[in-house]
Order: sequence, then structure tokens, then C-alpha cells
Amino acid sequence: MQMVQIFTSLLLAAFVGYIGAWYTGFIEGNFALLLFLATVVTGAYWLAERFIFLPQRQRAAQAIADAASARRAELDRMGIAKVDLDVNQAQQQALAQPWWLDWTAGLFPVICAVFLLRSFLFEPFKIPSGSMIPTLLVGDLILVNKFTYGVRLPVINKKITEGNKPQRGDVMVFRYPPQPHMDYIKRVVGLPGDEVAYLNKRLTVNGQAVPTTAVPDFFDASAMRYFKQFEEKLGEQPHRLLNNAEAPAFVQGASDFPYRDQCRYSIEGVVCKVPEGHYFMMGDNRDNSLDSRYWGFVPDANIVGRAFFVWMNFGDLKRIGPFH
Repeated sequence: MQMVQIFTSLLLAAFVGYIGAWYTGFIEGNFALLLFLATVVTGAYWLAERFIFLPQRQRAAQAIADAASARRAELDRMGIAKVDLDVNQAQQQALAQPWWLDWTAGLFPVICAVFLLRSFLFEPFKIPSGSMIPTLLVGDLILVNKFTYGVRLPVINKKITEGNKPQRGDVMVFRYPPQPHMDYIKRVVGLPGDEVAYLNKRLTVNGQAVPTTAVPDFFDASAMRYFKQFEEKLGEQPHRLLNNAEAPAFVQGASDFPYRDQCRYSIEGVVCKVPEGHYFMMGDNRDNSLDSRYWGFVPDANIVGRAFFVWMNFGDLKRIGPFH
């Protein structure tokens, strides 16, 4: 038992060290992997507690009770009627779960529930940038549906159920193609096989201009200025977007991404043919978004889920609710 305690101490120290190195930026952490390992490890301890450690403690408690009964019988034979024997306290101490099981087997139900919920149902995210303004603001805490586009195995992200295909206009979370350990959020603009053109700040899909209507200007409190705001209808539900009249139309600094030969860049903007199994993504803050215009297409394997609900914004509680 002493060896198990030492091993558990080292294991917990390794987890804490990993989290600390991640928090300080010394390494690039992988929360999905960390949660998976925590579930496996605590699950192993939970099974060991149920089938090995707890029965051992129960046998020890029963041995204490048996020894007390034998001693009581012996004392009765000797005519001694009153003896202080605190058997209950001794049994409770024998049955008590040690600290290293509290921090492993004791945490398994909670960790397992979080793992299953996050992996297969809903995952929370925090919006870190303004690329999706006005739909999503910096600081919005959102929920992402993990099964709409098909259930995927955690960590390896392999699809095990087909689900629905992403649709134009969906707000999607995906693994950033140049750095897959990072999650990005953008709007689906182009589906596999589509030709997407963004020329002179007007969006066209397959030769058809996307309907756009001017609406009152949007006030960006962080920048303390107004921006031109429009309502655009890519899918079934309209959404709003921003355009900065002072920003140039051409794309500056596009990288050398896979299938870049499917894109044509000009001073007016860009035209791209979306490859099979890929998607063209754009932010709603069109002049302040690093998206598919710059780093290319999102492969189906990188999809995380569909964002659909703001569950909290500590600076503005009115933000809570669904979005499109």
C-alpha cells in the first residue's frame, strides 16, 4: 500500500507539473488529451477502490469487530462487566478512504461526466478576439454542439457517426489548419465545390451575390467608434457583419496553404474554388478577421462543432441567448 501511495503522489505531481508548464507557456497544452488521461487514470483507481482497496478495508474493519467480540466474550467469562472498547471509532478509521484515493477514485465520477459531456455533447469556449463582431463579442462564453456534424472520438477527432453536413451561414469551431492545437471560430461561407468570391467587399457564391442590406451602424465600445453594419443572408437565418470603408479590399499577406492554386488574388480581393472535403470560412468582422482568405480551407477532419449559444458574458448579461 505504501508503494501505491508513493506512485500516486508522483502521478498527481506529474499532472500538476503539466498544468503548471502549460499555464506558464513553457509547453503547448492539450486539454482534450489531459482530460482523457485524467478520466482513464481516475477510472482505474475507481475500479481498484471498488474491487481491491475497499474490500481490504472492509475486511480490516470486520477483523476489528471480530477481535472486539472475542475480547468481550473473554472478559465476560472473567466476570468483567464494564470495559471501554471504542470499536466504532476503530472501524471508521479502518474504513476511511485515504487522501490519495480521494484525489483519484473520488474525482472519477465528476471527471468522467465532464469528459463525456465535453467530448460528445457540448463544449464551452471563450471568444478571445473581435473577428466575429457583431455576432460574438470578446468575452462571450459560448456553447458548441459536438454532435450536429457527427460524433467524433476525443483527442484523435475521428468521426464515428455521420451527422449533418455543415451549411452556409453556420458558425463553426474548428482546429486552426496551420496550428491544429488551436481552436478558431468563423462562419461557413463556402461548401465543398463552391466558388467563393469576395471582391470589393461583396460576397458572391457560385456566381450569385449574397443578399446584403445596410442596417444602422454598430458602435464598438472597445474601439470607441462606429462601423458600417450590414445584414447578410447566407443560409436560412440572416446575420450581421461589419465593413470598414477605410480598409483596402485586397488581401494582404496570404500564406502558402494547401490548395492555394484554387484561389486567385487581385487588387479587388480573392476568388477561391473550395476543394472537396473542405470549407471556406470568414469572420463577420470582415476587415478584422484572419480567415480562409489568408490561411486557406478548413478540412472536414478539423471540425469541432457548431456554435449556437452564449451562456454568459460577465460584462453584459443581456448577451445570454442563442445566436445565428
